[in-house]
Amino acid sequence: MKKGIIFLIAAIMVIIVQGCSNQSNEETEMMKKKISQYAVTKIAYDETLLDERQKIVVNKLHEAAKLVDDIFWEQVYSGNKTIREELGKANNDYTKLVKDYFEINYGPFDRFDNDKPFYGTKEKPQGANFYPEDMTKEEFETWIKNNPDDEKAFTSEFTIIARKDNKLVAVPYSEHYADKIVKIAALLREAAEYADNETLKKYLLARAKGFETDDYFESDMAWMDLKNHTIEVVIGPYEVYEDALFNFKASYECFITLVDPVESKKLDIFASLLEEIENNLPYPDEHKNFERGSESPIVVVQEVYAAGDTRAGAQTLAFNLPNDERVRQAKGSKKVMLKNIHEAKFEKLLYPIAQQIMDEEQLPYVTFDGFFNHTLMHEISHGVGPGFITVNGKKTEVKKELQETYSILEECKADILGMYNDIFMIEKGVYPESFEKEIWATFLAGSFRSMRFGINSAHGGGNAIIYNYLLEKSAYEFNTEKQKVKVNYDKVYDAVKDLANKILMIQALGDYNGAKEMIAQYGIESESIKILRNKLSNLPIDIKPVYQIDNK
Repeated sequence: MKKGIIFLIAAIMVIIVQGCSNQSNEETEMMKKKISQYAVTKIAYDETLLDERQKIVVNKLHEAAKLVDDIFWEQVYSGNKTIREELGKANNDYTKLVKDYFEINYGPFDRFDNDKPFYGTKEKPQGANFYPEDMTKEEFETWIKNNPDDEKAFTSEFTIIARKDNKLVAVPYSEHYADKIVKIAALLREAAEYADNETLKKYLLARAKGFETDDYFESDMAWMDLKNHTIEVVIGPYEVYEDALFNFKASYECFITLVDPVESKKLDIFASLLEEIENNLPYPDEHKNFERGSESPIVVVQEVYAAGDTRAGAQTLAFNLPNDERVRQAKGSKKVMLKNIHEAKFEKLLYPIAQQIMDEEQLPYVTFDGFFNHTLMHEISHGVGPGFITVNGKKTEVKKELQETYSILEECKADILGMYNDIFMIEKGVYPESFEKEIWATFLAGSFRSMRFGINSAHGGGNAIIYNYLLEKSAYEFNTEKQKVKVNYDKVYDAVKDLANKILMIQALGDYNGAKEMIAQYGIESESIKILRNKLSNLPIDIKPVYQIDNK
């Protein structure tokens, strides 16, 4: 009898051990699949564009960028440092894979799966690490209501909110991240010593001061004035995507790039048409923004290195900065197109997506030019439309009124106006008429590239709004049997114009409830989005850059 019991217990233990082993194997395969969502891609640049002194400038900037990266790690999540140390002791294949995925996501939350935790069970705080984790929106808003003198500091892009003696306080970035800020400022000044281009030298010195004072106005103005330069760099706190609580707090990032003078020269005509683009927008003239500066330079570059916010998860194709409405009012904004990143993403991501989901007759219209030019017009479209607005007699900004809805609505605006303004370029004779079908078809395929980042992300949510709205208006047609989608060329322009008007008016009126309703109705994973996204499950979602400069 005892022997029987012993054998039974032994058998149960074998089953349990085998079950754990199988579970471990399943988890390992799942983590490998997650990592495979990112296609490893070497990012090279033409070093012959640099002389010896410029190479020193780039190396100093590279050092500063890595410190910016360290700050961003801290901004994402308070537990990142501890988890990094735990995973650094990885002693099995599974944990090593988790560590790799942790590094890609800049934390234990899956950026391609609605920020769900893949390591541990704790949910990502909506306010990332910019606010106390136990602070609610209501507590923040009540504090400002009861302490109106604190509003400016509390809503500043460059403060973190802390709890001290049971009270909320705003702490400047320069104080909170002082250990790294001091080193970054020193490296920028060292880089300036080797910068023979006077406009670059001026920017680097002004930006070093900006890091120390949390006042980036002068250095943003200096960045807009960069001329005849080879090194195009931007470094500092800019985008507010990480702050999902209010979209108030800016994350640190850095782009180090080299200007492609031949390609950049081709784009001068777009900057000269900015006022006409604004005038042509499909909403009432009383809301149009002719006060933004009209310089609006456009630069085509090769990316050398990226760090911080722009490096986490999906990689940036282009950027449109600065975000400071005062600078935009005085000088406009600069659009920087990352051509080597575009080339990598079209080859490894967008065209394979198009082959899976697009109607066969429209596949030939999915082109690199359609992709590159839409990104260009997307960035230009960030710089037009409402900025400073008046709500109930109070002068304010769109992003402050729309709060956490701002990022999705702004990306939606830039994409829908990107198409609308591309058609305007055809009307102006900048593009040939034959380019129209490429505009429509390439964007439709490209929208699934963005939606695969997650419908909750700014770009994914913005593209979901466009797709679902155009599908509702029969401008897009989904074939259930073939599981393919196509553009209805006869209806698409009117639907695009109609949606553009709705988005622009939400921004112009600072209509927070209207923004929430738009996202709730259209910024969702509808049935056809779900079907088509599932078809793409074996394709990489984005690239994982491996920078040539890191190997030097």
